[in-house]
Amino acid sequence: MTADTTLELSSLLNELEAAGILDHKQVMETRGKARPLLEKGLHPLAVIAELRFTGSRPPHRAITIEVLSEWLAAKAGLPYRRIDPLRIDVDVVTSIMSSAFAVRHQILAVEADGKSVTIATAEPGVRSWEHNLAHVLRNREIKRVIASPVAIKRFIGEFYSISRSVRGAANEGTGERALTSNLEQLIELGVVGDLDANDQHTVKIVDWLLQYAFDQRASDIHIEPRRDKGNVRFRIDGVLHSVYEFPATVTNAITSRFKILGRMDVAEKRRPLDGRIKTKMPSGLEVELRLSTLPTAFGEKLVMRIFDPSVLVRPFVDLGLSPEDEALWKQMVGHSTGIVLVTGPTGSGKTTTLYTTLKMLATSEVNVCTIEDPIEMVEGSFNQMQVQHDIGVNFATGVRALLRQDPDIIMVGEIRDMETAEMAIQASLTGHLVLSTLHTNDAPSAITRLIEIGVAPYLINATVLGVMAQRLVRVLCPHCKEKVNLEPTAWIRLVKPVPLAIPEFVYKPVGCQECRHTGYLGRQGIYEILRMSPALHGSIKREGDVGPIRQQAMKDGMQMLRISGAHKVAAGLTTIEEVLRVAPMSDAD
Repeated sequence: MTADTTLELSSLLNELEAAGILDHKQVMETRGKARPLLEKGLHPLAVIAELRFTGSRPPHRAITIEVLSEWLAAKAGLPYRRIDPLRIDVDVVTSIMSSAFAVRHQILAVEADGKSVTIATAEPGVRSWEHNLAHVLRNREIKRVIASPVAIKRFIGEFYSISRSVRGAANEGTGERALTSNLEQLIELGVVGDLDANDQHTVKIVDWLLQYAFDQRASDIHIEPRRDKGNVRFRIDGVLHSVYEFPATVTNAITSRFKILGRMDVAEKRRPLDGRIKTKMPSGLEVELRLSTLPTAFGEKLVMRIFDPSVLVRPFVDLGLSPEDEALWKQMVGHSTGIVLVTGPTGSGKTTTLYTTLKMLATSEVNVCTIEDPIEMVEGSFNQMQVQHDIGVNFATGVRALLRQDPDIIMVGEIRDMETAEMAIQASLTGHLVLSTLHTNDAPSAITRLIEIGVAPYLINATVLGVMAQRLVRVLCPHCKEKVNLEPTAWIRLVKPVPLAIPEFVYKPVGCQECRHTGYLGRQGIYEILRMSPALHGSIKREGDVGPIRQQAMKDGMQMLRISGAHKVAAGLTTIEEVLRVAPMSDAD
């Protein structure tokens, strides 16, 4: 057996300079600052990454720990693996070796089957652990990959800790004591103490799940009971990913813990319940969650919608609005009176659009009030009221109450019935700007929906300023997307009936470690803005025929959802298939 050779900072710096990754000045700066970082126990690559250098050669990318780890893998002739916790079976990989063995050698199993086990390491010259591990694995082959030393250290701690907590909770069956009942419970994540405290198993699991979801950019957490186990899934960029399977008893304990934190009735398991949690990360970031339970055949299913307050201050361009659409939208909501509607199905980003707009409008000179069901994000710059059906507070009575609060701008969560529509119309006619939502397929259908619930056409003409329909499309991963030749017939089908110029090429999704091999990373909106005009007023009839309304709106310059999506396809942001997946085909097609 050859002797182990660990990586040394000095020789690494020489090789990085020779490879052109670091220049001489950066090498000398690292030598001067390295001692205190090495004394903290940092891996040599982590020491270099800690100094946050930028490459001296094009494309001048940041020299991160991932960049350095990729370089090390190429140098060692081993595959590079970016550890994606969503693709790892924690129970399986933690059974390969003990946590003490993993910590001592700073290695982590990342994949296992009946024939082989893949081990991640950041020390390609250290192999003494293979002999000991081979005895445990018997006939299974050991495959080595290089991974970030920071990721290895982090996930050794996380995976083994959560595995111990799950086993402990399953063995002991834990019940949680009720927390003190505060108006708003603030949960500070990452400060639950010793991970081996036996009486804290469920608390540790819940804490880990929340931090895990935030790190993975999840928009929803699903905890789903089954006959003998419970399944946890995260929705990321609109797609559900399986995360972990818990024993049934642990699943019940986790659900009960979340219900306690959400100030819900833990004993009530027969009917749906709603709650909310406000969390505080170690970084200081506060994130709110909306909880909803549903009785199922095997127990309570719990879904938590995650609301990141940072969406309130995101510029409209980050939401996907083009400069022209942004200018038109701001002009519509800049009126002092009238009704502006946002339409689209659940999960299309309506709430984000409305909150971003209200945040922009909520200056010190105006009084902004909302009536919501439920309040999805608590924001201090406007006054929020929640629908409470059990005591007779619905949207209509809420608007009636808000009108006595001297408001300038009112946001109504949704116009569902004639009573709410009448109150919204009354508010706009008495000198207020009203923002609200409807569930319709496109912007012209919002007008016919108002007619269907009983609003007279002359009142629509007198109050509605405009309608914006929207959808969310997945954005192509910038790290792996590839150019492809465009099929003209696919483009014509997308933009029909608008004669939009055919681009020379488009991009296709490929898949890499950055995007979890989906080809997409993040989402943006596509929009259809209908602005009321004198010509459009004449198309609004009591019969509620959407065809003439759509035709006139397009003559007035309305851009259909699919045309908005086509511009994003031409800009290389998404694909034709993705736009057609979310944008409806109208009768005019």
